[in-house]
Amino acid sequence: MKINCPVKILLVDDLPENLFALEIILSNENYLCVKANSGNEALKILLHQQDFAIILIDVQMPMMDGFETVELIRQIEKLKHVPIIFLTASMHNSQQIFKGYQAGAVDYMIKPISPEILKAKVAVFVDLHKKNQELLVQAEQLKKLNTDLTAQKLLSEYSLSLIEASHDPLFAISPEGKITDMNNASVKVTGIGRPKLIGTDFFDYFTEPQKAREVYQKVFEKGFVADSPLILRHKNGKLIHVLFNGSVYKDDKRNVLGAVIVARDVTNQKRIETELIEAKIFAELTTEIAEEAKIKAENATILAENAVKAKQQFLSNMSHEIRTPMNAIIGFTKVVLKTDLTAKQKEYLNAIKMSGDALIVLINDILDLAKVDAGKMTFEKTPFKMKSSISAMLHLFETKILEKNLRLVKEYDDNIPDVLIGDPVRLHQIILNLVSNAVKFTTEGKITVSVRLLHEEEDKLIIEFAVTDTGIGIPEEKIGKIFENFQQASSGTSRLYGGTGLGLAIVKQLVEPQGGSIRVKSIVEEGSTFSFTLSFQKTNSDAELENEMMELDTEIKNIKVLVVEDIPLNQLLMKTLLDDFGFARDIAENGKIAVEKLKENYYDIILMDLQMPEMNGFEATEYIRNTMKSKIPIIALTADVTTVDLAKCKAVGMNDYIAKPVDDKLLYSKIVGILKKPKLAKLTAKINENLEDTNSSMKKIKCIDLVYLNQRTKSNPTLMMEMISLYLSQTPSLINTIKQSLEDENWPLLGAAAHKMIPSFSIMGISTNFENIAKKIQEFALAQEKSEGIEDLVKQLEEICLQACSELEEELNLIKNT
Repeated sequence: MKINCPVKILLVDDLPENLFALEIILSNENYLCVKANSGNEALKILLHQQDFAIILIDVQMPMMDGFETVELIRQIEKLKHVPIIFLTASMHNSQQIFKGYQAGAVDYMIKPISPEILKAKVAVFVDLHKKNQELLVQAEQLKKLNTDLTAQKLLSEYSLSLIEASHDPLFAISPEGKITDMNNASVKVTGIGRPKLIGTDFFDYFTEPQKAREVYQKVFEKGFVADSPLILRHKNGKLIHVLFNGSVYKDDKRNVLGAVIVARDVTNQKRIETELIEAKIFAELTTEIAEEAKIKAENATILAENAVKAKQQFLSNMSHEIRTPMNAIIGFTKVVLKTDLTAKQKEYLNAIKMSGDALIVLINDILDLAKVDAGKMTFEKTPFKMKSSISAMLHLFETKILEKNLRLVKEYDDNIPDVLIGDPVRLHQIILNLVSNAVKFTTEGKITVSVRLLHEEEDKLIIEFAVTDTGIGIPEEKIGKIFENFQQASSGTSRLYGGTGLGLAIVKQLVEPQGGSIRVKSIVEEGSTFSFTLSFQKTNSDAELENEMMELDTEIKNIKVLVVEDIPLNQLLMKTLLDDFGFARDIAENGKIAVEKLKENYYDIILMDLQMPEMNGFEATEYIRNTMKSKIPIIALTADVTTVDLAKCKAVGMNDYIAKPVDDKLLYSKIVGILKKPKLAKLTAKINENLEDTNSSMKKIKCIDLVYLNQRTKSNPTLMMEMISLYLSQTPSLINTIKQSLEDENWPLLGAAAHKMIPSFSIMGISTNFENIAKKIQEFALAQEKSEGIEDLVKQLEEICLQACSELEEELNLIKNT
């Protein structure tokens, strides 16, 4: 029997790239890796070769999975105690895990495999294998020396020398758990002499005696034990973390005489496993020290936190109180705009409406300073006419500019397309803040607003906006701080000109999240120029969409709406809007009256305010759904957009949500959309088509990252090309298999194909989001039913894999030519 020859490890996986990756991880050790790409091939190998130290096997394989293969392996007498580790991409199903252990596995490892942990675990079992081989050699030698007492003594001395030579603690224990022998390393690790150790209970020297008892009992029950963590206690109190591995030893008649248990140092592995815990403990200790150092400031901190909470509550209440009258102002402005007006009247009303829209944005974002600081702004992508939009917004300043005897100069680049896609309200906010500052700090001269095209591509363009004044200017030392909260050019600025110092901070928060930048040039007593750049998408859909909406306005009738609203002004506005739509309507002052009306009359849909006396919107909806068992569509209306709980709206059964001030087109679209009118469906399809066309024309972000592959192959170009080629050859066929099996509802094939794809995402550096998509598809397949949304998941998986293949082909050509 050869002991010093390379240790053999059997690797079983149906994916060549997984076998390749495992072989690379174990390539630096003195191991001989034998590979099998199926359960059948593994069994053929094991019929001729049975001297493997460990078997690593994938769970999900075609024809014969890992569970079936292991059950057959365990039927071979010489392989009953060979350690087997399952490799799997998921351990969420406890029943599957139990099945694996029942089949004969000793451990599981989750894909993607951690090289360090894999090496550590393999080393433990290889060490156990070597020890067993040594014991077998000893047994053979004992057989040869068993002829007389002299030979037995020689064998005993030889075995003892092997044991004493080991640097790892080794214990021999009887079936009753008593220590019968040990090596010198065991004496050192316990600090107790050999005579005192012999005859004592094995489990008395551990911090968890019951767990130690279970370890030696497991040895006698199964014949071996592997990778059992225990903590030894030295007599001076020192604790030593070890992993125990052991097996029983028998006489020549196969009677069990006892067991040998070997300890192995797991310092490095323990360090890896506890790294996060240590970091957390360190952070907690650091926090504790900091808290002790600042204990005198705790009361002040609590007061500050209470002040912040009070401010946030005040802002929330003010938001609700201001939005309620603003709902009427903006709503009735829109109503008046639909009547016959002169050009000048329409121009002024548009300015009022735009001012109201800007004020609503200020209420939403400026009042909630925490939201601004956290960068939680959201930006719309809607078509708008930039030139007329900016012109209408600048009308807001005409009166103030005339009062101060200033001139307003407008410079607009005619090369800019009429209609662009962007966020007009945020753009108005930016320009409004900059022009407002220019007017405020300029006493004579002019204010120039210029808009010019900087760069144009097929699908987008970059525009520079600039506001120049001849005002007081900004000192050079203050320019770096003017974009901070509550900062102004000097301490006297607020007294002379007013303001909070928030305007420029908000401008920066609005420009930079959109991918833009803002700059300032200023000379004291000569003036300032604030300029910023933003990108916009091109479109030609604006006119088409407006015509489609007009067609809907004229065709859809015979809809009866119940409006539940307690404020008379808002009631009047909703009556006006619904009359314009041509819809019948009824008004209820609170939820209780709404319930009574719903019992007596028929309605197609309910518009439900949330905050009302007697019975609020949540209570009314809950009653309608649970008590009346009605499925009538309900749209929530509220002015408190800073605190509304959208999850609660859905929980009580509301179908949709719209914030005040109510946009008439949005309200109309939501009503008709919920009632499934065909014309609105056509419009929605049109919008989606335009958005898809726009999105498809944008440059895709690279989805692969070959850092992991480069590390694993140690920058070996041959190995990298082989791995990439394997991915390119297998991925398209796996995608086709997933699509076809979904269509045929072949759930086992769908699950197997999705499972095969999971390891490739981490190898090729593709985002874990798509790995999770593959896992979700696998979970759907296990459920064996065509669940909602699985087609979208398959489509997303196909798109990212095709993009990855395209990028990997480029990388492959690059490596070849390097």
